[in-house]
Order: sequence, then structure tokens, then C-alpha cells
Amino acid sequence: MKKAAQILIPVSVVLLALWVWPGFLVSTPEPGQEGASYRTATVSRRDILSSVLATGVIRPMVGAEVQVGSRVSGILQTLNVSIGDQVEADEVLAKLDPTEFQARLDQALAFQENAEVEARFAGIDLERARELQLQRVISQAELDGVERRQQVAAANLRQARASVRSARIQLDYTVIRAPVSGVVASVSTQVGETVAASFASPTFVTIIDLERLEIWAYVDETDIGRVEVGQEARFTVDTYPDTDFRGTVTAIQPKAEIVDNVVNYVTLIEIGPSEGKTLRPEMTTTVNILLDGREDVLTLPNGAVRRDSEGIFAFIPGSSGPERRAIRTGYRGSDYTEVLEGLAEGEEVLVGSVPNGS
Repeated sequence: MKKAAQILIPVSVVLLALWVWPGFLVSTPEPGQEGASYRTATVSRRDILSSVLATGVIRPMVGAEVQVGSRVSGILQTLNVSIGDQVEADEVLAKLDPTEFQARLDQALAFQENAEVEARFAGIDLERARELQLQRVISQAELDGVERRQQVAAANLRQARASVRSARIQLDYTVIRAPVSGVVASVSTQVGETVAASFASPTFVTIIDLERLEIWAYVDETDIGRVEVGQEARFTVDTYPDTDFRGTVTAIQPKAEIVDNVVNYVTLIEIGPSEGKTLRPEMTTTVNILLDGREDVLTLPNGAVRRDSEGIFAFIPGSSGPERRAIRTGYRGSDYTEVLEGLAEGEEVLVGSVPNGS
């Protein structure tokens, strides 16, 4: 019996403390209020933020992922990079065997030299023919023939020079350079392999510029009407759960994506400073697109705002139970609503189920 009394005394103390604690979550039901479950909250000033929640994925911007290939066919002689290497724009990535292309250039140079000789002597012949025609030694028809040969020789020289330029370009194509700076994401060709560029440029490496990434956020059709270009966004990725990254909405794709009868619109978000962290393509993101908010306004929790046929109101604690107070509200955020009239800073309101109020 003594032991039972020792157990009952602490329990009674705990129950008494909970009954007198004004901020306890569940109130003691008054007669006629069975089932009531509410707590009190204080009307206070704060900033109200509202946002649209969406999931997304990080993807390279247009032009940030480049597949580097060869514009000529040949045998890969050297490969200077591997997956994960950082490369700079115009850095040499690989080289094809240049022997065949060097031979074509040498041949073109020889043709050009021959065309230069032909053009030079054709010019000399033309000058001599003009002098003879003035002296009436040759006819005008003979002069016309010499002029024709000189023009043909000049055209042949231009063609030979063009062939030399083309051969030089083809030789330059045997050196594969990085068109952009970035990280090597894949290597698809190995030394000794023969590449054929007859119909399409074979891909050697893929380079991704990790400084030019964006988020494809999938916004539900019920929220897309509140999203606009220029709005700020904050997002997290699973690998850095404690870091809030920032971004800006840059575009909303007009065509919806429907998956399992759920309509989403792809919203493009430009990523801001990465806070010293490395973001990579295909990372999953949780995105909050920030809507227009209010700063330093009087607020109460959304759960305290009530509506019926008579208007908007809130319950406040009264001497005989909850009392109804008519209010006028303004901006509604994710958690709090702006109070314009009816409540003063520091007053308490009831949040939760209040079946009967006076």
C-alpha cells in the first residue's frame, strides 16, 4: 500500500503541471466541448514567405555538353585525356595519323608551284603579244588567244592555292582540340582504332562544363500559374543536404510533361554560386520557388484563420472558453497569414479544433 502511494504522488504532480501549463498542445475540454484539441499561438510580427515546392534534376545548359569528334577519317595516333580530366578550350585532346594528309598537302603545294610557273610565263607571253600586235606583227585574234591562255593560267593558279588551303585544313583536322573548357565525361575511342567520318563525326570524348548547369524543375499544374521568370529559387541535393543553393527561374517550357496522368511543366532554373560544392548532371534536387512575400507584418498561424458564412474570424482564449473575434487578413504564406484588422501584437489565438465558441 505504501509503494502504491509513492507511485500515485508523482503522477498527480505531473498531471497538475500539465493542467496549469498554458502552452500545452491539447487543452482540457470544457463541458460541451468533448473532442476539442487546440493550442494557443501568439500574434507576432514576422516575414511571410510563400513558395512552390517541386522536384527537379540538374542538367547541362545548351552548349555546356559537347561531343568532340573528328571531321576526317584516319587512325587514332595519340589520346591525351581520360575520364575526369579537366581540360581548357583549344587544348589538344587527340591526334590522328597525319601521314596521308601531309602527302596530300605536299601534292597540292607541288601543283601550286607548277601553276605559279604557268601563270608567270603566261603573263610574259601576254605582254610580248601586246607589243607585237601594236607593231602589226600578229593579228587581234592571235592576241585574244594569248590573253585566253593567260586567264586560264591565272584561274589554275587560284584553284591550286585553294587546294593547298583545303589540304592544310584537312591536316589541321588530324589534331583534335577541346572546343570548350570543362571536364571529360566519357572517352569512346582508343589509340590504334580507325575512325570513319564519311557520314557523321565519330565521337572521341564528351566534355561537360560544370559551370554551366541548370535545373529542370517539374512544377505541378496547380502551381505553375504562380511561377514567373525572374523569381528566386532555393534547392538542395541529396549529397549536400545541409546546403541551400540559390537560383533564378529563367524559362517555363510551354509543353507539359504527363507521367502517370500527372501534369507537370518543366521550369528552367539557372544555378547561382555553388558555395564551393561540385554539382553534377543528373543530380536530383528539391526546389522551392519563392513567391512574393511580406516583410515585418503582423501574423497568425494559418491554422488559426477560420471562415464561415459570416466572414473571417479567429478564436481567442476567454474567461468562459474560446471567444470568436472577427478579423481581416491580407497575404497568406505557407505557414502564416497577415493580419490587417481585429488582432493586436501579443494577443493569443487558438489553433486546432474548437467545436464551440462564444
